[in-house]
Amino acid sequence: MTRLALAVLSFSLVAPQGFAQEPSDEELRKKVAALQAEVARLTAAGSDAERLKELERRIDLLAAEIEKSRTGGATDVEAPAKGEPGLGPAASKVYHRARGVSIGGYGETLYQKFASRKQDGAPSDLKDRLDLLRVVLYTGYKFSDEILFNSEVEYEHATTGEGAEERGEVSVEQAYLDLRPWKNAGFRAGMVVVPLGFINELHEPPIFLGSRRPAVEQRIIPTTWHEVGLGLFGESSAFQWRGYAVAGLNAAGFTAEGIKEGRQQGSDSLANDIALVGRLDFVRVPGLLVGGSVFTGDSGQGAETGGQKIGGRVTLFEVHAQYERRGLQARALYVRSNVHDVPLINAANGWSGEESVGSRQYGFYAEVGYDLMSGKGAGQWAVIPFVRHERLNPQDRVPAGFEKDPSLDQKTWTAGVSVKPLTGVAFKADYQWSSNKARTGTNQLNVAVGFLF
Repeated sequence: MTRLALAVLSFSLVAPQGFAQEPSDEELRKKVAALQAEVARLTAAGSDAERLKELERRIDLLAAEIEKSRTGGATDVEAPAKGEPGLGPAASKVYHRARGVSIGGYGETLYQKFASRKQDGAPSDLKDRLDLLRVVLYTGYKFSDEILFNSEVEYEHATTGEGAEERGEVSVEQAYLDLRPWKNAGFRAGMVVVPLGFINELHEPPIFLGSRRPAVEQRIIPTTWHEVGLGLFGESSAFQWRGYAVAGLNAAGFTAEGIKEGRQQGSDSLANDIALVGRLDFVRVPGLLVGGSVFTGDSGQGAETGGQKIGGRVTLFEVHAQYERRGLQARALYVRSNVHDVPLINAANGWSGEESVGSRQYGFYAEVGYDLMSGKGAGQWAVIPFVRHERLNPQDRVPAGFEKDPSLDQKTWTAGVSVKPLTGVAFKADYQWSSNKARTGTNQLNVAVGFLF
């Protein structure tokens, strides 16, 4: 194809934007098809690869401009059915733009009704709760095919200044730049989500089963965990991978319940200790994902106690597997972490007896669900009953001279259903049977509404 012919086709595709009469959908389809046919012809003829790549890029840009003109100048696009590696559909919207701004989001509301009695028959004294857990906005900007910005701002518990507990807060969970000089790999820097487990990265409520996130991925993997850092990401036909250097944890926040309060979350994070985290997933088999991740780094952040410097190295690793075929959804995850210098951390934090930080923590869960509407031609509707089993203990081991809190050795069964009239909307209900070695577990009913766009 000559340069003149390319120019004519390109002009014929975009010229109607400058005239009063806009082309019909059929005319637009024919013009795009003409360009695509020329790409196919040139490919078969063995034309220069770089020239073909450039032509395909121009087709994408021109198609985006046409869509913009047809929607009256709207700059947004629909959330893709599946996200980029490590990102949910809403968080991935900016990647599917030609240029400019993208806006997405998600949110969830939760009702919890607690049993009146604990596992041992004593009164639970727990009050039922109705909570707007979070409303989240994704905002991104695509500067070029190689550079983009993506961000996530979360509003929790409806308010930051009222109520008995004043639990609400506003936080930036992602704010990073991607630089992708290669097609399947690039650099990432800024506030990034630590790539561990399933839920820490893919936490939009219509994506996961259950009204509440799995306890293992809240207590042992401290979801949602994000931190300032930089690193690399990439994918091939068989693997997806991400690796970052981030500000380490701060042992001053560690408790018997885990390392969750040691997250610094990019808020003036201490950076005496830098941590490394990496993830690798095998994705070649359709519907199957198998992988693992490792986080390691000191957590003392320069602190001392009794004249001794706290190293506090934390090493956390997890392995996971997920399989989806037709209506079947199944996943399993195992995680374990080890914390060094726990006697020093306990001394610095004033912990004694059963208050000790666990020197080893572990958790695992397995869940399976099945979409009853699969194969029934019911449009986008999904009705997914599911069951999940979890086991966790943030005090699997404690140092000599300290004791374990038996209430932290926990087991939970969850059974329920998720109803999705659309892929981005979910109504959920489930019941949880909770037990622990202190026999203080309390069962509960959960009902939730979630959405993403």
